[in-house]
Amino acid sequence: MALRAKPKYYLVEAGVLPEVFIKVTEARELLETGEVRTVAEAVERVGISRSAFYKYKDSVMPFRDMRQGSIVTFNALLRDRKGVLSALLAIFADTGANILTINQSIPTNGTALVTVSALTDNMSIGTDELLTTVRGLDGVIRFDALAG
Repeated sequence: MALRAKPKYYLVEAGVLPEVFIKVTEARELLETGEVRTVAEAVERVGISRSAFYKYKDSVMPFRDMRQGSIVTFNALLRDRKGVLSALLAIFADTGANILTINQSIPTNGTALVTVSALTDNMSIGTDELLTTVRGLDGVIRFDALAG
């Protein structure tokens, strides 16, 4: 029995790939998000054949899927004032972070502890820049990345 060769991987800019590879990833995303229920629906929507989908579905994926994801947990100490938490969350939204959880303690002594976990894969800025931006907000006493 022949031994199967260890697969090789290449990181390639999407613009040089054949269109079918991009469409396979789009079809997979439609299925994963539940926008369609069957492979037939997915391939019809993106405009490829079922055989092309099945040929490439396990070999072609967006780079973000090849990583385990970048979930970062942030810890903030905020002043108990109107709009402080909203301004903090707006920065996350503006940078493309996907907030997964928010936990806030009951404010005591004029402050509240807030923990935010976010998927940072699609952020337009780095984590260090996010930390600097949030720390500059009026009402933020402390803001740190705890894990990620």
